[in-house]
Amino acid sequence: MRLRRCGPDAVLVELASLTEVAAARAALATADLPGLVDLVPAARTVMVSFSAGSSGIRRVRDVLEQVDLSKAPDVTSHEVVLPVVYDGPDLELVAETAGLTVRETVALHSGTEYTVAFCGFAPGFAYLTGLPEPLRQPRLDTPRSRVPAGAVGVAGEFTGVYPRPSPGGWRLLARLADHADPLFVPTRDPAALLSPGDRVRFSAVS
Repeated sequence: MRLRRCGPDAVLVELASLTEVAAARAALATADLPGLVDLVPAARTVMVSFSAGSSGIRRVRDVLEQVDLSKAPDVTSHEVVLPVVYDGPDLELVAETAGLTVRETVALHSGTEYTVAFCGFAPGFAYLTGLPEPLRQPRLDTPRSRVPAGAVGVAGEFTGVYPRPSPGGWRLLARLADHADPLFVPTRDPAALLSPGDRVRFSAVS
């Protein structure tokens, strides 16, 4: 673990794994740190920001040194089921690379429970962990200039859903069904459908 100051009122906590990130975020969230404004987890870091002049920033290291960062925290989470249609343009590529049939690939991806590790890249985009090993594949050699909203992809150890049209290099397996709840609505509370710690399943629909 390494702490790096980011200006006078924030600190970046550098960690070794997603488990450590989850443990650190949970510990800091429950520590009642004075002036805490936000916790922003990423793949190997947690950004901790405070109101100007708060004394809370001086307690971050003490809180984390009392936590076993090797153990995933017990957190209250929600289960979200996303209805999807498995007709993505890279579905056959993913199946071939995994040494599976298309049907087996769909069953493997939809039969797994995932956890939101962190959010980023675009509002509402959640990086989901728990992807089965055969589906852990590299990004496309040439990213697409436009991935449609609702596209479901895999890249490395993550799977996720694009909340809006954007460039992207993930291998696309599926798309959200028309009746699925949108991933991000600025006027909704909360605006993002998925939050760190939430459990997610994909339900195959035709």
